[in-house]
Amino acid sequence: MNKTIRHTSVFVLLLVLALLGRATWVQAYRAEALADDQKNRRNTIAQYAQPLGNIVVAGSPVTGSKRTEGTDLEYRRAYTDGELYAAVTGYSSQAYGSTQLEGIYADVLDGTDDRLKNPLDAVTRKQREPGTVLTTIDPAVQEAAYRALGNKKGAAVAVDPVSGRILALASTPSYDPSKISGTNDGAAWRELTGDPDKPLVNRALRQPLPPGSTFKLVVAAAALEDGLYRSVDTATESPSPYTLPHTRTVLRNENASAPCENATIRTALRYSCNNVFGKMAADLGQDKVRAMAERFGFNDAELDVPVRAYASVYPSTMDPAQTALSGIGQFDVTATPLQMAMVSAAIANDGLLAAPHMVSEVVDSDGDALTSYEDGDTRRIVSSATAAQLRSAMVTVVEEGTGTNAAVAGAEVGGKTGTAQHGENNSKTPYAWFTSYAKDPATGKQVAVAVMIEDSGAARSEVSGNGLAAPVAQKMMAAALK
Repeated sequence: MNKTIRHTSVFVLLLVLALLGRATWVQAYRAEALADDQKNRRNTIAQYAQPLGNIVVAGSPVTGSKRTEGTDLEYRRAYTDGELYAAVTGYSSQAYGSTQLEGIYADVLDGTDDRLKNPLDAVTRKQREPGTVLTTIDPAVQEAAYRALGNKKGAAVAVDPVSGRILALASTPSYDPSKISGTNDGAAWRELTGDPDKPLVNRALRQPLPPGSTFKLVVAAAALEDGLYRSVDTATESPSPYTLPHTRTVLRNENASAPCENATIRTALRYSCNNVFGKMAADLGQDKVRAMAERFGFNDAELDVPVRAYASVYPSTMDPAQTALSGIGQFDVTATPLQMAMVSAAIANDGLLAAPHMVSEVVDSDGDALTSYEDGDTRRIVSSATAAQLRSAMVTVVEEGTGTNAAVAGAEVGGKTGTAQHGENNSKTPYAWFTSYAKDPATGKQVAVAVMIEDSGAARSEVSGNGLAAPVAQKMMAAALK
């Protein structure tokens, strides 16, 4: 064999060995990574090759699947009452991915979760049957929240205080996930993402805003637990108006004629006295107020329900004047409606906070549990005595104070209104808040809610927690107690 042929043969052999090595490396070490690559079209084809599993509310699916035409993706996601439940389900889109429960449980819903494997599937190559996600949502409470919010920009959450089950989770304006579930929905997608009202944002979980005077419940809890004041009926040391520490800035009350000077906590909650809670926060100091806020759930960056909620924030490194402002839910304090519902839930549940969750169980096609979420996973937030005093004061707010629009016939209802400043020097329309609880003494049913109205279109002078948010809470509580 001449030299040229020999060199060529060796070169060809090396190429063959390189190809074999590459193939072996791809199959042995890169197969899983390539299979999981989001750009792998085969994954998407497999995902939509059969009807998806469902998300279920009160025994009925609020999702479905629809056959497609003119595409290699055989099925697309469909939704029943899509706008009503969008804040719960999120969306599953062939083009834009998936969010919320659709995203968290995508592997279960499309049948690729390893826990769904059947030993015979490997032999028969049968595609695995998808699983089902069972939610804790009460359709009556969900509809009450969504209908009451109407065309307002806002959100509402209802929680069972004892179990922690989320009964309603509504965000408006909403959207119909069916309109973006396919591959040719670009126009609808651009409309949603370009909408200045941001309908894709889940305001109930993922848009913390200043909670205003609803935060006064947290400050009151801190004062009672610390012993700064013995009870909600003990007179406080609260000049009216109150000058913020080390400043000439006067913190005034919305109602100038309200009896806020040296008012008790009960009276201060009833009339929402800024001077009382501003000074109370300054007297306690930011560390004590922050400690109480964090007990309720503030500053928790890993609150999963199981959709992860954005952290509600109680700030640090404040000066005394800023600490006083934090006492009325201003400065850099922010909260989600879920967070403020958790505050009322803990107070309603004798000082115990049950972990909030909106999924009860994830099951396979035979109904066997893959994942279960326990009810009543509680931790102590405040003492039973403190919770009882706060409930009593919250009842006064609804029966005689700023929260009268939340009353439910035949039920014990306690609440707190809030109106939070918005914009530089409060130049924009304020946010309206209401958080409350209700108990039916006849049936034992109870519920805690929070409502946030970001924008109702009402004139600035007409914005109040009692006027805008409390009526929404009232309808939710009435539905939950039926």
